[in-house]
Amino acid sequence: MGRRALRKIDSSLDLSKHLLEFEQLPRPWNTEAIFGRIAPLEIEVGSGKGLFLRNAASSQPDVDFLGIEIVSKYAHFAAAGLAKAGLPNGRVVSGDGMRIFAELVPDSSLTAVHVYFPDPWWKKRHRKRRVMNETFMQHIERTLLPGGALHFWTDVEEYFQTTLELLAAHTRLSGPIAVPETPAEHDLAYRTHFERRMRLTNEPVYRSEFRKVS
Repeated sequence: MGRRALRKIDSSLDLSKHLLEFEQLPRPWNTEAIFGRIAPLEIEVGSGKGLFLRNAASSQPDVDFLGIEIVSKYAHFAAAGLAKAGLPNGRVVSGDGMRIFAELVPDSSLTAVHVYFPDPWWKKRHRKRRVMNETFMQHIERTLLPGGALHFWTDVEEYFQTTLELLAAHTRLSGPIAVPETPAEHDLAYRTHFERRMRLTNEPVYRSEFRKVS
């Protein structure tokens, strides 16, 4: 199911505090330089329209949330949502999440990594492009703090099962832990816009959580 057209971003919004380009990320990694404070950090890879970032940043003000979105127009849209809501603990990077993890994110620095509804790359010859590959999984394990969590959701059962098999074979993360579906209390009480679309059309969503053991 493809993405729908984006609404026009309010041109009066100042995105400078909520949107970063890859080149603007601090080297060496320094979350205080990104958020202006030191706090637990969670990263979402593939933020789309930014619904998860907005809801998470709003409900957990003591945690910082960094979204990474490779499609520039979606990164701008997600950042605009954070700016409009006035959420100082949310940021979006316009860039490649795999590269950011490989080159910048240090060991044992994250309390959680979130990957929701990544591109399934349906054709077998394209599956090497999937974000949930062996290399990225090992970077997730490396960057999580002990007790930190990986949250992985998809609407593609084959992708879900393949990912669980790869995680078992190539990491020591504990799981999968089943994640029950919760009722939506309002129209945007979903983890992402994609989850909302799936549930409104009664399509299945496959959810899992993994933990890094000490």
